[in-house]
Amino acid sequence: QVQLVESGGGLVQPGGSLRLSCAASGSIRRINVMGWYHQAPGNQRELVASITSDGSPNYADSVKGRFTISRDNVKNTVYLQMNSLKPEDTAAYYCSADGIYTSDGYFRRSWGQGTQVTVSS
Repeated sequence: QVQLVESGGGLVQPGGSLRLSCAASGSIRRINVMGWYHQAPGNQRELVASITSDGSPNYADSVKGRFTISRDNVKNTVYLQMNSLKPEDTAAYYCSADGIYTSDGYFRRSWGQGTQVTVSS
């Protein structure tokens, strides 16, 4: 079993910053890709950013230049630094892990439980 636990969401004013963290636990040997998705009420879950095991990032156009994704492979943790936040960034943010190799086998994808980010004055 692989569990992802997010932290760092909350309420912030427009133009502010938040840092999300997501720690994966289990008998993990390697995670190919870790990422963050967001989902606003009534909308589909969309990719915000992802990062490969060698540190190559990928961003949605809407967050380029404002958000930075990073990961610590030793801690199996992924971070999302969100700057210059806008009201339209308001959503539930979900951590994902794809291609997880553990001592118990291979898992294609695992999701975190989500953390709410609200950008409002």
